[in-house]
Amino acid sequence: MEKDPHPENVEDNDNVSSKSGDEQPAGSEENEVVEGTTSDPDLSHTQILDEVDRFLEALINAEDKSNPPSEVPKSVELLSEMVEGMINNYVNASKASEAKFGRDPEYDTSLMEAVNRISKLSIELGEFPSSSALSSSLNRTSIVLQQAMSFLGEEFRHLLEGTKSIVVEQKSHQKTWKQTSFNYSHQESDRCVLQPELESNKEDEFPGFSQETIYHMKKIATAMVLAGYENECCMVYSILRQTAFKGTLSKLGYEYISIDDIQRMQWESLEGEIALWINVVKQCYTNFFSKEKNLCDTILTDYPLISQSLFTNLAHTVVLQLLNFAEAVVLTKRSAEKLFKILDMYETLRDLIPAIDELCQGDCAQGLMSEASETMTWLGEAAVSIFCDLENSIKSDNHARTPVPSGAVHPLTRYVMNYLKYACEYKDTLKQVFQQHLMIDKPKDEQQIDVDDHDGDVSDDGSPKTTPFSEQLMTIMELLDANLDMKSKLYRDLALQNIFLMNNGRYILQKIKGSAEIHELMGDRWRRRRSSELRHYHKSYQRETWSKVLQCLSHEGLQTTSGSSYGKVSKPVLKERFKNFNAMFDEIHKTQSTWVVSDEQLQSELRVSISAVMIPAYRSFLGRFKQFLDPGRQAEKYIKYQPEDIETLIEELFDGNPTSMSRRRT
Repeated sequence: MEKDPHPENVEDNDNVSSKSGDEQPAGSEENEVVEGTTSDPDLSHTQILDEVDRFLEALINAEDKSNPPSEVPKSVELLSEMVEGMINNYVNASKASEAKFGRDPEYDTSLMEAVNRISKLSIELGEFPSSSALSSSLNRTSIVLQQAMSFLGEEFRHLLEGTKSIVVEQKSHQKTWKQTSFNYSHQESDRCVLQPELESNKEDEFPGFSQETIYHMKKIATAMVLAGYENECCMVYSILRQTAFKGTLSKLGYEYISIDDIQRMQWESLEGEIALWINVVKQCYTNFFSKEKNLCDTILTDYPLISQSLFTNLAHTVVLQLLNFAEAVVLTKRSAEKLFKILDMYETLRDLIPAIDELCQGDCAQGLMSEASETMTWLGEAAVSIFCDLENSIKSDNHARTPVPSGAVHPLTRYVMNYLKYACEYKDTLKQVFQQHLMIDKPKDEQQIDVDDHDGDVSDDGSPKTTPFSEQLMTIMELLDANLDMKSKLYRDLALQNIFLMNNGRYILQKIKGSAEIHELMGDRWRRRRSSELRHYHKSYQRETWSKVLQCLSHEGLQTTSGSSYGKVSKPVLKERFKNFNAMFDEIHKTQSTWVVSDEQLQSELRVSISAVMIPAYRSFLGRFKQFLDPGRQAEKYIKYQPEDIETLIEELFDGNPTSMSRRRT
């Protein structure tokens, strides 16, 4: 007799509690058993199983299912009683809220062996006519099987509930912790995920479950599926794993928000929720989904189709909730500041879809990818709409009638260029959404032409190839240029008009030089044309401001052309020249020292170019004609500046009036 694993729990029947030995194949007495051999009522555990196995083999091999055996061995009833007794022992051994399965591996094995035979008996007996002598045994085994499945289903639930969420809180664990930060475009999350550093890499694949627990769940799931209780097993698993997954996301701070609540949110709050959503989606497709699939595949190793269905349904539930959030964001009122977060969401879904394709299978997976793609398209359309609305912002500013003081960089220029700089950091994504936008509502043959036309980034001549996005970017730049040209006309002083155009043009050029993305889209040809325009404004400024001053320093007209003093320098004319020069230079200095050139390099270039013209001309004029003025008070009256003074005063131009204006940052 083999050792009884639980002798204290068995009432006066050693045969029920004995551990099962190795199953013996059915012998030559098989027909005798089927035809009515009476079993010994004091059979051991092993003998019960052996006799049931022989009976099962006879049932399976029976060729005529309409002619059932005339008698059922006593071992079948003994097996039913054994299963009932073992289940009662489990139930009475611990609290109702605790898992019983797994505390005694030998006893668990005995139960599973017995339950598997009850399951097979119920199936095989059901193959014969219901009016046969087997009906009573069928009803008995079916009832016991139902009790066993109810017990195992409850144990399955307890084992699944015994896990913690995939993300474990640091305060609730004694292990060593490592911190993993998750970054994403433009905003770094201040949340982090704490993961336990487990000694076993295998355990790390299934956070919250020990290998022993997984082994027990696998045994239970296998038994339930074999017994025809697949739906019950899957329902318990689905409900509890979805609950656990929801708890995992909650620990990351993510909670369901209704569409109405999202519509009412202030942008600052919604922006934070979007950042959290991005973090959650990324963790789902880089971490959680793969671990959840591994868990499901391991528990249902022998049933890959069931495992795939369970995981796909769980992923479907989670992803749909995440997609609902994205769709609600699309429905909010559109504004320029939302572009970047919407593009972040678009890129996140773009990375999610391949993960779904890799991990999920079947029609459900295809439907889920289709829904994710549709939501991504909506996000792309929202991004296109917001970006194109920049045109309206520029056009609506055309009605302004107040010039920017001192010819400084216009706020619209700063806004548009900074916006474009950040937007072009998403240039590849914007190219994609504009291309998709272009293809919407177009016949397939035209769509293919568009794709071929925009294939590649560089044309044959080396210039950037135009794309729908680059064309829109060019349109915005042209609108901005036209707007600035119109605004320059608000200045009455032609020189100030050119300073304004130089300031804004230089700001635009520097922004493009400082952004590899914009520079790549606009191209060197555009940059050279912009530089040429700046040189034109520079020359126009010098002509408008300093040409009249230089006329005062001209040698022509200073000598008399008639009379006895022919060829001599006319002192009255010379005095008038010095007087006019002083007055004009004073006025220019007074006015243009309040003007602002915010770019230091441009400011230096202007001063150097002015000095290069004025200083030599003034030094030459002064050196040649100073002698014709009487020394003393007359010379001091008309010669107000030395060349060094002129140079110093030129260095004060374009600095802005310190009492009323400070230089703006670029």
